[in-house]
Amino acid sequence: MYPKSLNELIECFRYLPGVGERTAERFALKVADMNEEDVTRFAKSLVYLKEHLHHCSVCGNLTDDDICEICADTGRDHSQILVVESSRDVNAMEKTREFFGVYHVLNGLISSSKGVMPEDLDLELLLKQAKDAKEIILATSTTIDGETTAMYLGRLLKETYPNLLITRIAHGLPSGGLLDYADEMTLSHALSDRREMR
Repeated sequence: MYPKSLNELIECFRYLPGVGERTAERFALKVADMNEEDVTRFAKSLVYLKEHLHHCSVCGNLTDDDICEICADTGRDHSQILVVESSRDVNAMEKTREFFGVYHVLNGLISSSKGVMPEDLDLELLLKQAKDAKEIILATSTTIDGETTAMYLGRLLKETYPNLLITRIAHGLPSGGLLDYADEMTLSHALSDRREMR
């Protein structure tokens, strides 16, 4: 039986995704063993995050400022916009060092099963950002919700900006993947997104 203060911290850690009771217990005990300076820094960083972190007013990415670093970067191609579901996707794409445009973060996907409709996403922000764009790249996942969202956005953008180039990222087999382990949707995308050998 743990003291009330420790039980409260265990319960707080359990709010985190993927953290069960045992992991939350280990986290709480680790914090209890930390020196006061480290605990204070940990607590302050949580409070600072809640006070300062919000969505970029241009693209919806997470930022401490009004406009995120990527949108503020004049060296990037602001006419090419990659549309993603979350800030995690931005981070993943930035690690590739292959994309030099800007992003639009939906912060969700259209999902009838979860009750998320197009009006629940800030699509006006996307339409405003797309006004001066040359290409919009839809990079939502290949789940049913991701495909539904991509199709909806493709139609909306084409109706609003008929001359705008709208593309979808290629999906297919992962590096080292085997055909017999791939599902039908992955194989279908791999086949339709094939390209000429060079």
